[in-house]
Amino acid sequence: MSSSVLAEPWLRGVATNPAAPSEVLLRLLAPQGRALWTVLCQERDLPAEVVEAVLTHPERAVRRGFARNRHAAPEQRGRLVDDPDSLVRAALAGGPRPRLRRAEPLPDDVLETLLTAENDDRPDQLLTAAEIRQELESSGQIPQSFRRRMLDHPNPELRAQAAGMWLWLTPGQRDALLADPDPAVAGAAHGHSRTLDPAAMEADLTERDCHHRSLLLGNYAVSHAVAERCLAERRNLWSLAHNTHTPGDIVARLARDPDPDVRRQVAARADLDPSVLAELARDPDRAVRTRALLQPLPRAWSQRAAIDRVMGHPAECIGPVDEMITEPRTSWYEACAGSEDPALRRVAATCPLLPEELVHRLANDPDADVRHLLAYNHPLAPPTTVLDAFVATPRQRPYLLTLSRLPRTGLDRLLHHDDPDVRALAAADTGLAQPPVHLLADPEPRVRRAAAANPRLPLDLVSSLLEDPEHAEGAAANPSLPAERLHELLDHAGLPRLAPR
Repeated sequence: MSSSVLAEPWLRGVATNPAAPSEVLLRLLAPQGRALWTVLCQERDLPAEVVEAVLTHPERAVRRGFARNRHAAPEQRGRLVDDPDSLVRAALAGGPRPRLRRAEPLPDDVLETLLTAENDDRPDQLLTAAEIRQELESSGQIPQSFRRRMLDHPNPELRAQAAGMWLWLTPGQRDALLADPDPAVAGAAHGHSRTLDPAAMEADLTERDCHHRSLLLGNYAVSHAVAERCLAERRNLWSLAHNTHTPGDIVARLARDPDPDVRRQVAARADLDPSVLAELARDPDRAVRTRALLQPLPRAWSQRAAIDRVMGHPAECIGPVDEMITEPRTSWYEACAGSEDPALRRVAATCPLLPEELVHRLANDPDADVRHLLAYNHPLAPPTTVLDAFVATPRQRPYLLTLSRLPRTGLDRLLHHDDPDVRALAAADTGLAQPPVHLLADPEPRVRRAAAANPRLPLDLVSSLLEDPEHAEGAAANPSLPAERLHELLDHAGLPRLAPR
């Protein structure tokens, strides 16, 4: 077979080969390997020597790919914070791709640099500092612990940005920001204080339906005049029912609204009068009754948020949950784990801090969603639970494949599974009783690639597969290939050898 036909699959395979030494991977950074840069720099773990070469590579695409590498430690990626190219800094701020789990936080000094950066006025810069900050704000890489430290940070710019958390701050924290000696901080605090001023919200409220109107009515202080107008026009009632600042008499009226979705939202509130809750517990709509009866009073708003992010959604659509600004106490999640209601046990399964005893209890829960949510979220979830989640929830497989607790061996029973993703996982098992030769003829390419890359295959068979376009990529990724054979593949593909060091 012509090398020109096999060059591309060889390069793809070598770029993903977990045993490829640094000398081989460094060759892929040559201009002739450009098509492989995303695979190499963004989609795999890299040896330290290759990381150093990537971080100082003259091509933006190389550095930008590494800035998004979910296998790299935040400290490694963070070294690109002063990169001369705004697109590289934006990739760092945006976080690893694809985003499959709760993002690991960047180091504090990296966060401070990105959050306080000024515009680079060179004409070749495509993004502003503000646009890069927006990427960071939505990336999940700023932990809530850092946001709280921003409140009294020596840098006034960070204190001013901390005022953006106004709705979640205590009265004392708000007063401190309003009295800050730096005029910019105090000014930012005064601006954000409008969110708790019903008159200011009324002045800012747009008449037309839009995201901004829903945001204000769902989160900011509400005047009686605005609430009455919404009731009269039957607009934004769901937002009012959700808003923690909606006046109590308005909440009582919403509890009797003809729309069951509005009543259900009221039933979840933490500030309900016991008589209103009792009325909702007898509501003719089952979903309203369920939500009312799920939690007795007293409740906390953070508990409502924790329930809302789980309740009413299949576990496969939830996946690993993000850190909330205000999390309930772990003791509350522990109590949920012992509930007779599977909805609360699902909520408990999203908490990564549950003690080991409760983890094992939830791992044997009769509710499949409880077990799957535990697999997605808890570092102590048993491997069998994680494997079961992989088989049962296809949507979460890309994330589950990143977990070290997903079993990679002992998968013989899955070699003939109906699902090709499951067969591919089994085909890669390095502990199979027999090499997965039969899967080299599987109808699905990803299964054939996994089988060809399995080091249990005899080396002479792997060598012959390198000459077959259907198997060349998987064979080139096989870790049993010696380094010199990988070098030969790159030679045939036209990549130059490195100069002797």
